[in-house]
Amino acid sequence: MSDVKPAIDIEAVIAIAIDAGKEILNVYQSDDFGKSEKTDSSPLTKADLASHNLITQQLQKLTPDIPILSEESTSIGWDVRKGWRCYWLIDPLDGTKEFIKRNGEFTVNIALIYEQEPVIGVVHAPVLDVTWVGEKGEPARKIQAGEQQIIQVKSHKTGEPWKVVGSRSHAGDSLKAFLEDLGEHELISMGSSIKLCLVAEGQAHIYPRFGLTSEWDTAAAHAVVNAAGGEVINAENDQQLLYNTKDSILNPHFLVRSVSSN
Repeated sequence: MSDVKPAIDIEAVIAIAIDAGKEILNVYQSDDFGKSEKTDSSPLTKADLASHNLITQQLQKLTPDIPILSEESTSIGWDVRKGWRCYWLIDPLDGTKEFIKRNGEFTVNIALIYEQEPVIGVVHAPVLDVTWVGEKGEPARKIQAGEQQIIQVKSHKTGEPWKVVGSRSHAGDSLKAFLEDLGEHELISMGSSIKLCLVAEGQAHIYPRFGLTSEWDTAAAHAVVNAAGGEVINAENDQQLLYNTKDSILNPHFLVRSVSSN
């Protein structure tokens, strides 16, 4: 693999995410999701697999030399992954529980990781017809109904209530304790990686996550947050979240916020 970060046609990546969203919607609008359970008891549907197949096939055509790690791919061991300097990290359907509930709060997540950092991220919400795009060195964008706008994080100002985005499916005692310490706040419940994107576009000041997530859950939206002037940090040590640094693909607990919200 070249020592130079590959030049990627980000518009092609956006098109892949949108096409994957169409595959998901075909299942979403049907009567049979083909629901089953994976070995960790998390749900799996026909939509997860249809999206996975489309994304992996199209990325292999776009960048045949860049490996792909997907939530729905066969497990790739650390002995192989630890040698990857650059790779695609995808979640073909982030928010399968939201998909099954038919609340529309699910996304397609496609990220390019380079030297442990997400340098490209595309998050597409098919039902909402919204796509968030982040690329290192470029402004973050939100595309809705064909219209593009530049997005930026919004810093919290002293004296105003905090706008906090939280998980609709994973609220817990740690979040409750965090909110008590935070003070006056408004809690916005949302599913999937849309939560990170709401911070990126300034609709929320902060997203605290004290439950389990995997690296493919966060990578694409992490790139959007970075491009929008925010950060995704380890809640224990304030260090930036990094990718592919260890055998486990689980993230530590983390905070998403503007850089000046600390």
